[in-house]
Amino acid sequence: MPRPLIAIPARFSASASALRYAAEVSARALVEAVWRAGGEPVTIHPYAPGGFAYAADVAARLTRFDGVLLPGGGDIAPDRYGEGGAPHERLYDVHAEQDGFDLESARQALRTGLPTLAVCRGLQVVNTVLGGTLRQDVDGPAHEHRHTVHPVALRPGSRIARIVGGEKAEVSCYHHQRVARLGDGLRITARAADGTPEALELLGAKGWLTAVQWHPEDTAQDDPAQQRIFDAFVQAAAGDAPR
Repeated sequence: MPRPLIAIPARFSASASALRYAAEVSARALVEAVWRAGGEPVTIHPYAPGGFAYAADVAARLTRFDGVLLPGGGDIAPDRYGEGGAPHERLYDVHAEQDGFDLESARQALRTGLPTLAVCRGLQVVNTVLGGTLRQDVDGPAHEHRHTVHPVALRPGSRIARIVGGEKAEVSCYHHQRVARLGDGLRITARAADGTPEALELLGAKGWLTAVQWHPEDTAQDDPAQQRIFDAFVQAAAGDAPR
């Protein structure tokens, strides 16, 4: 059987070894987790001239895929979720074209029910598309979740709890922002000990959607619970949606 095609919007990189100039990349751990799950990871060009992607163009491009994975990356520009004024000084790697394409990809995936896995920034993209907001910085380094593995409590009966196989998990995090106001229809299905929302689900979603604030790819090779997130996603993309 052919592998389900999984679209992964590329991340812009100022340079990459052996490529000499600016590059468009996907994290190797991420694509390998998709591959182990039986999917065919495909990095796609985030085309959004002037910071705004054309809905019809993105919709047409996504029709050839069986699922979309919205990966981690830099911060979303605050004006995308309605916060004016000066951006917080700790924002990093904000890119208008990246924002425009990711947001439109999420919008089209939700509209059509295309199976979607959203990771870290991807979760924040989904929340933004559905009218939610973000806290631009969680009060500096003492409160951020960067380069850390910590426990999360999973909501009993939630999809993420069923996938992981329990109500607790050890997860690898790298973020300094968090969900502030939830987007329409979303519910929190995992939290860190400090209350940070760590997973979201969309009530009444047309298709399979799981959004996690952590990076399951970081530990998926050695942690079956984290690999099962990718397994469930690819299974849904193959047309055999897990519960």
